[in-house]
Amino acid sequence: MKKIAFYTLGCKVNQADTASMEALFKARGYEVVPFNEDADIYLVNTCVVTNEGQRKSRQIIRRSVRHNPLALTVVTGCYPQTAPDEVRAIEGVDVILGNKDRTGIVDLVEKALAEKQDAVLDNVQKMTVDTKFEELGVGTETDKTRAFLKIQEGCNQYCTYCIIPFARGPLRSRSIEGIKEEVAKLVSAGYKEIVLIGIHLGCYGKELRKDGINISLYDAVCAALSVEGLERLRLGSLESVEVEPRLLDLMATEPRFAKQLHLPLQSGCDKILSAMHRPYDTAKFKNLLADIRAKVPGVSITTDVIVGFPGETEEDFAVTMDFAKECAFTKMHIFPYSKRKGTPAESMPNQVEEKVKAERATRLGVIDNELVQASLNAMVGKTVSVLFEQPVDAGHMEGLCSEYFRVIVPGTKELSNKICNVNITGTEADALIGEII
Repeated sequence: MKKIAFYTLGCKVNQADTASMEALFKARGYEVVPFNEDADIYLVNTCVVTNEGQRKSRQIIRRSVRHNPLALTVVTGCYPQTAPDEVRAIEGVDVILGNKDRTGIVDLVEKALAEKQDAVLDNVQKMTVDTKFEELGVGTETDKTRAFLKIQEGCNQYCTYCIIPFARGPLRSRSIEGIKEEVAKLVSAGYKEIVLIGIHLGCYGKELRKDGINISLYDAVCAALSVEGLERLRLGSLESVEVEPRLLDLMATEPRFAKQLHLPLQSGCDKILSAMHRPYDTAKFKNLLADIRAKVPGVSITTDVIVGFPGETEEDFAVTMDFAKECAFTKMHIFPYSKRKGTPAESMPNQVEEKVKAERATRLGVIDNELVQASLNAMVGKTVSVLFEQPVDAGHMEGLCSEYFRVIVPGTKELSNKICNVNITGTEADALIGEII
């Protein structure tokens, strides 16, 4: 039995892709081992969303080659999709594959093992408007309590800072039947929570229009919830302008539908939002948040913010800080702007110095800490539904509630993968403290 080791960089979609590839190799008799162990094949699933992601991808590729020069080194994902020549030139790389036709990954690897050629086996393929969603099965052999199910791929938004449309191709979606099938498989494997994810999740179904009927994310959510035994469903990141009213109605009334949304803001300054080619301004974003909170009281809203975008002045950044406070997010994920080759923002004037980006990220981080603490304090005295995951220490367990807060209670590992109602009694650092009812 040949051994294969995986290393995943980047987003939850990449993690889901890796789980799918692991399942393909296991089905063909391969043993999956930890990346730091000896293996016959090392597969690195890469990320290019930032310079740091691309740098680390190169670092991990080289580490795998050094660890076992005789093993096969396979590089997949966004890095070979966007820069195949660069990846091909890394000494020791044997096989490269982008984000298309990963259903054939095992055959590709076995071809490389059999031929033992010096040249890199290159199977990176361009994606066109006709590219279809690959209905890859999900991986189910894991000790985790939450599963990530990719139901959408690609993006047509072309924000000026973002390389993802080039790395992931056009919009395409998993079929409704495929969603039901994969959710049923995950429920049977023991998962209590499933997170629906995608590159541009809010555009799910745009190309699936059938018999004159529009298909949207709401239909995907309903399909997942129709599977008997599913105890909790959560959504990955989606655009605020794509949150349908009927999706909010469902969230307000369906207890299994987690009351949490991740809505990327990216900037709180209209000038910067326009330069980013974002599909809203601050007034629209603020109104959408108000609508969401009115329909789903107690909903938790997290976000992403980019600081130091080209042309962002100190005054622009101050506007963003004020707007972030006004939005009262549960949590902000803060990223210094990263110049990506081939994107419009790369050549924009007035690029912001790295030290200024870092300083702004730190200052916005202070506001984020204040918002997190305010959100935690507001939960004290409430009763929440918690899916327990792992021990914190010998006498305490932690898990995530519907609103996506970490909750710690007295308990042992027997609580793992169980959902319990918890009364929140206090806070500790970035977590809630409570007692099982």
